[in-house]
Amino acid sequence: MRNPCVDAGLIPPLVQLLNCKDQEVLLQTGRALGNICYDSHEGRNAVDHAGGAHIVVDHIRSLCSKTDPASEKLLTVFCGMLMNYSNENDTLQSQLINMGVIPTLVKLLGIHCQNAALTEMCLVAFGNLAELESSKEQFAYTNIAEELVKLFKKQIEHDKKEMIFEVLAPLAENDVIKLQLVEAGLVECLLEIVQKTVDSDKEDDIAELKTASDLMVLLLLGDESMQKLFEGGKGSVFQRVLSWIPSNSHQLQLAGALAIANFARNDGNCIHMVDNGIVQKLMDLLDRHVEDGNVTVQHAALSALRNLAIPVVNKAKMLSAGVAEAVLKFLRSEMPPVQFKLLGTLRMLIDAQAEAAEQLGKNVKLVERLVEWCEAKDHAGVMGESNRLLSALIRHSKSKDVIRTIVQSGGIKHLVTMATSEHVIMQNEALVALALIAALELVTAEKDLENAQLVQILHRLLSDDRSAPEIKYNSMVLICALIGSEPLQKELQSMAFLEVVSKLRSHENKTVAQQASLTEQRLAVES
Repeated sequence: MRNPCVDAGLIPPLVQLLNCKDQEVLLQTGRALGNICYDSHEGRNAVDHAGGAHIVVDHIRSLCSKTDPASEKLLTVFCGMLMNYSNENDTLQSQLINMGVIPTLVKLLGIHCQNAALTEMCLVAFGNLAELESSKEQFAYTNIAEELVKLFKKQIEHDKKEMIFEVLAPLAENDVIKLQLVEAGLVECLLEIVQKTVDSDKEDDIAELKTASDLMVLLLLGDESMQKLFEGGKGSVFQRVLSWIPSNSHQLQLAGALAIANFARNDGNCIHMVDNGIVQKLMDLLDRHVEDGNVTVQHAALSALRNLAIPVVNKAKMLSAGVAEAVLKFLRSEMPPVQFKLLGTLRMLIDAQAEAAEQLGKNVKLVERLVEWCEAKDHAGVMGESNRLLSALIRHSKSKDVIRTIVQSGGIKHLVTMATSEHVIMQNEALVALALIAALELVTAEKDLENAQLVQILHRLLSDDRSAPEIKYNSMVLICALIGSEPLQKELQSMAFLEVVSKLRSHENKTVAQQASLTEQRLAVES
């Protein structure tokens, strides 16, 4: 029936009736327009063209503070009409936001919080609008956090709580609102839900536990809200989250590990947590999930360990605690997210830790797995991290044994390919590793370097004006080391490297220019 109403031209006269003073006429007109807008693209467009939304928003503004039954009934119908009007339509939602409907609806929620039907309409309207980024900016200037938390505390029914959660989740993506929700006491509500539902096997309780713990993790993604809840590691919220990790609930284990990963976003927090035994809790958690474990928990625990390993002072402590061995248990994993975090954790741990880098670099199973993952073209993240760890093992160990292990496992070609990466940092890491290989084990790696066409790649890097100064510098350092190999030296001569390097003597970067002069001298002597 809705499209025939549009085709019959009924929408403009209906919209005109919204200007009527009679409340019963307004009520029935609002209902009619709400029904026409329900699941009808044509109906919404017709109401839009006739200016219906503007008039309805004006009515809501004028009625907002009135608490008599007739006004509340009208407000409920008009909010329902706007809900149907903007449902799943970004353009119409943006239009309502630009009209300033959000502050009006928030005010309405505060005044009429005892009216269940009107509150429900407001929440659904918020749910429609909250997905848009522009709406979050407007919501941040209202007291929406306070109103929602106040409303949430009153709810007993699961369905009503779920409705509020559906508004809270998109709003909590905004850092300003995150902090407002924390200050309004949402965290305490969430912790209470977790405590009440953790041992329940009811479907509703399990759903509520997941929603509450997920939202808790989301609140910790904001720097200010996270620090407020950390409270120097002494906060009750932080302590409660710690207690989730040894829980028997996979959902709480996951949320606890993700929360720790979020708390571990600055060095001070990381150092405090490592000094206070969090590493052992995470390793115990990983141990519970080695055999046929929960992939999301594995990923979360590895994420937390990776973040904790970033501060320099934590690396040796975590290595001594056996983190590398705990992480290596997941080498068999076939899950790319786990592989990615495993690689990142090991790379962070061995940064400037020569002994650990040498020990891991001589681990044939690890190196062979890295070489295998360097070819994981379907998973760019895993492929990139594998290359970076391969390079890091050489750069931080400076060990001939590590280089020999990598050569024997077929890793050289991947390091050469890494030198052509679109990311300058990866290019540099590859070139430094290759320079160390050439300086320490050139004879062992000579054939692989030749087969990987390293010399041609270096020629391309030096000839390309877009190459960063550090790329040019490290390429020339590598060339100086390659001169010690007869076949590679011949290749350098055949490609007129002397001419390419000579041009770089006038490079605007002094370090590059100086290295060009030195490299030119070496090439000239050998030729």
